[in-house]
Amino acid sequence: MELLKFFRVDFIITAIALVIAFLYGGVPGAVSAAILIVLEIVFSFDNAGVNAKYLAKMSHAWRRIFLTVGVLVAVFGMRLVFPFLIVCLAGNVGPVEAWNLAMAQGDPHTPGTYGFILNSAHATIASFGGMFLLMLFLSFLFESEKESHWLRWIEKPLAKAGHFDSMPVLVAGAMLIVASQWFGAEHHKEYEILLSGFLGMLTFLATNGLATFMEDRQEQREESLAEVAMLTGKAAFSMFLFLEVLDASFSFDGVLGAFAVTSDPIIIALGLGVGALFVRSMTIYLVEKGTLQELRYLDHGAHWAIGVLAIMLLLTLKFEIPDAVIGLSGIVFIGASIWSSRRANEAEAREAAQSVEASEKGSYTV
Repeated sequence: MELLKFFRVDFIITAIALVIAFLYGGVPGAVSAAILIVLEIVFSFDNAGVNAKYLAKMSHAWRRIFLTVGVLVAVFGMRLVFPFLIVCLAGNVGPVEAWNLAMAQGDPHTPGTYGFILNSAHATIASFGGMFLLMLFLSFLFESEKESHWLRWIEKPLAKAGHFDSMPVLVAGAMLIVASQWFGAEHHKEYEILLSGFLGMLTFLATNGLATFMEDRQEQREESLAEVAMLTGKAAFSMFLFLEVLDASFSFDGVLGAFAVTSDPIIIALGLGVGALFVRSMTIYLVEKGTLQELRYLDHGAHWAIGVLAIMLLLTLKFEIPDAVIGLSGIVFIGASIWSSRRANEAEAREAAQSVEASEKGSYTV
């Protein structure tokens, strides 16, 4: 019941959103929206963790503002406007025309329809989004300062290789060249794939650099605010703006990855919007309950899921892969990481109990 207090409104809005998705796109639309909700939640768990770190310093009133005003920016800005912007740029159409075509739900094989425009622009979207997500995944794998490793036989050696700072860019660049030659040559889209993929890499470097810069600035600010229990007024407003920009940087991968599940911007907005609501509530929950460290490998599982999604996006440049396979494949890693986290916690508890028991026996013997 206590958990329901944090997510009660989210469940109600989820039910409404799934009904709208069903009325709009039938069973496939509702399924795609449900998959996007889950993906947005699991992919943004690290976002919730970072947000919780800073939100803990804000007063309860500003936490509510983060859940209300802030979520409007997150939902309508990044989850609704931004996907339409991608469609407009990729299809070379205006916003009004893109909306009208989307509502018409045209046949992808009929020239001039919304589906046909998106299908013809698939190489651009898949290459751009795939490389952005791949950079995110590789940056995690090659992070040399990671203290814990989930799949140790892969993560530990790659973390050591991460002392060479350019490894993510080198590996991603090599994969982009291979993808453009193997997958683009058949339809003469090598240049298109290379350019959009390169832009995806640059976008990641820019947004990730901005997020890192802001985190460093905030850490410096925290030193001067160390004695403040709860931030209010201008200080809280400044923290609120920081969280909004940071949230936009984190959500960018989810917006792009959504096109791996569906190209319909209405379904994308519904799924990612509801997912954003859950992420906001999850942030509040983590602050109030302090449970972020319980699932130690969840962050690992989320990044592996992102890596799978990136590879799937690049493979769709040549192969037809069902949306369900793309959307659900990453969830396997999430489930496995949660299971591994719980097993690790249980193992530590057993070791601690055995240590106490051995200590008591030793004391009794003496």
